[in-house]
Amino acid sequence: MKSNRIVIGAFVAMVFVLSALSTPARGDPPVNPVTEWNTIAVTTLIGLPGPAGGAPPASQVHVAMVQGAVYDAVNAIEPKHYRPYLLNRRFSARASKDAAVATAAYMVLRAIVSTVPNIADPARATLLGTLATQYANSLAGVPNGPFKNQGIAAGNAAAAAMISARQHDGRFGPSQWVPNTAPGHWWPQMNAAGQPILDPTPWVGAVDPFAIQTSSQFRTSGPNALTSAAWAAEFNEVKALGSATSAVRTTHQTYVARWWQSTPVAIWNSVANELAERDGLSIVDTARLLAMENLSGADAAINCWNDKYYWDFWRPWNAIPRAAEDGNPATLPQAGWTPLIAAPYPDHPSGHLCLDGAHTRILQMFFDDTIEGGYEITSMSTLLGAADARTRSFGSFSQAVAEVTEARIWAGLHYRTADSQAKVLGWNVADYTAANYFQPVGRAH
Repeated sequence: MKSNRIVIGAFVAMVFVLSALSTPARGDPPVNPVTEWNTIAVTTLIGLPGPAGGAPPASQVHVAMVQGAVYDAVNAIEPKHYRPYLLNRRFSARASKDAAVATAAYMVLRAIVSTVPNIADPARATLLGTLATQYANSLAGVPNGPFKNQGIAAGNAAAAAMISARQHDGRFGPSQWVPNTAPGHWWPQMNAAGQPILDPTPWVGAVDPFAIQTSSQFRTSGPNALTSAAWAAEFNEVKALGSATSAVRTTHQTYVARWWQSTPVAIWNSVANELAERDGLSIVDTARLLAMENLSGADAAINCWNDKYYWDFWRPWNAIPRAAEDGNPATLPQAGWTPLIAAPYPDHPSGHLCLDGAHTRILQMFFDDTIEGGYEITSMSTLLGAADARTRSFGSFSQAVAEVTEARIWAGLHYRTADSQAKVLGWNVADYTAANYFQPVGRAH
């Protein structure tokens, strides 16, 4: 029987996080530098070319590096602090948090942009120049003096610890894909020139994780057996609903499928910033929220991509034309079947849902599941029409994640099991992170 592990103590971790939140600390500025630099980081990193780290799983790893350093910089200043992630140093409680945040974020971003491959030199120089200007503008707003200097020192120390820790961590390593043309295995689609469309970041599953112990710690139980009734049911569901020319998918379902074709790291960081500012979270609590959320998201991406190439399970556009080969009489082939949306890596588990599960699990810990007044998500999907609404409101995190689960089926991207197991994988990673990191000093593991 299939099962998905839930980390023991997750409820305790959730209660602890909620009880540990505080009102804004005295002296915190009206504009939160943590959310400002998070927006800069996300915008910069998702804009990189795919092989350079802009694809969703890789940009998530890089955003985690930034937010981990920002957390350590602020935490090293905060008198009532939490356990550090990497930086085991303390700085004056009067040091400028604004300077610490800006410096930590800028130094990590500069290191990433300077070293990732596949960026043309003029574009790299432009990015670095933009970041330098943003950093100078941030520091210009901080009064000169010893407290500014101490904040810069804290930010530099936190950034150096993160950059050192991520040296030789497996980023941009070899592809994990082992080609296999047997039934049940993924095979890439071809472009107009007849070349395979391959994963721009096939190395993510081999990257050293941030918080979990191994890149396969939360291995999913895997796809349904091809001869099973469950496989036939899910095959036929996506065959009918996910086709590019589906006659049963509604106009609204098509819109929703396209609307969610937006990177989770941008979606959920934006939501976190919106809610942190709405609730008046202090700088240290905002830094903690975004570190927990993005380190969990990064480890979910790593474990998810490790799973993808471990199971190497075929996408609907592989399976449906070749259904005669799966040994299941309840599945029938359809030549030329194509999905509404395609993706260049194996099906199982869903990358989107792995990240959605991790991000929203941490957000639930800080804000509860149901959000009074709701929250907004603005889609960055390039598949929407000019007249399509890009901003939509949701009343809970569960509502949004449930809709993503359906949307990936309506898009012809995934079978239902790939979505459901991915969501639980993300939960497991987030629960483990919350139970083992970012707790108050003196609290036992």
